[in-house]
Amino acid sequence: MSAGAIVMMIIAIVIVWGGLAAAIIRLRAHPPEPEPLEPGVRPAE
Repeated sequence: MSAGAIVMMIIAIVIVWGGLAAAIIRLRAHPPEPEPLEPGVRPAE
């Protein structure tokens, strides 16, 4: 593999793993709100 290909591969890996880390951090800081139940539906016990 050429040096340019290795650099591009490293950049791609950093973008993918960085996006994954950012998504995990964001979800831990701001968890999604639970969806409200439809009328007439009882919550599971």
